Amino acid sequence: MKVVILAGGYGTRISEESQFKPKPMIEIGGMPILWHIMKTYSHYGFNDFVICAGYKQSYIKEWFSNYFLHTSDVTFDFSTGENLVTFHNRQTEPWKVTISDTGLHTQTGGRIKRIREYVGDEPFMLTYGDGVADVNIPELLAYHKSHGRIGTMSMYNFGQSKGVIEVGKEGVIDAFREKSDMDGDLINIGFMVFEPGIFDYLPGNCDDMPFERDPLYNLVADHQLMGFVHHGYWQCMDTLREKQQIERLWESGNAPWKLWE
Repeated sequence: MKVVILAGGYGTRISEESQFKPKPMIEIGGMPILWHIMKTYSHYGFNDFVICAGYKQSYIKEWFSNYFLHTSDVTFDFSTGENLVTFHNRQTEPWKVTISDTGLHTQTGGRIKRIREYVGDEPFMLTYGDGVADVNIPELLAYHKSHGRIGTMSMYNFGQSKGVIEVGKEGVIDAFREKSDMDGDLINIGFMVFEPGIFDYLPGNCDDMPFERDPLYNLVADHQLMGFVHHGYWQCMDTLREKQQIERLWESGNAPWKLWE
């Protein structure tokens, strides 16, 4: 099963770093947060990725193109008049990575629509390129397969002012609304699973359509979106302060999302 990662936005709220690189390429412990997300999926055996790039998309392509340079010791030998390169202690991943330029100004709905050719007519996983978590992916998939609806969204009680989800009987999502300081409702944290039927909710040219609006709202109206409650760790990286929080956890050696070691 393919893992689609939304990585094309401007990241304006963390412009201190995103002015130089795409937000998913901002580093935590010397590696892009995108790498940390991919390592989480890879831990569970999911190694086929489709990255929806946009803003500074060449940065992402060049980073993966030079993956060995970023992860290995290297010797450059010019003594023979040639540029001989030897990699030492070469580290690699069992990954297949497709990077699609889904447009500079395209909204999330349009980005997903544009990569349909890469996921085909099969179920796929979807997440954002700026949040780390210790979501149990096999449990998420088992839950998705159990209910037979088009989509499953991971939810988390984060306790701050973000758009929230109202969940009805048997986990069916009933509505989205703005969060109130008076409640502790669940928010969308990504880590979603969709059947190919999701593309029926992305009609025509939907470059201007945020996935989080009409497509998800219409799924809710049709009772086709289920909620998977995550009780572990999750943190997005919207701001420099949140980036520093994630960095401190990594440096402490107790990063909850580091499942691979």
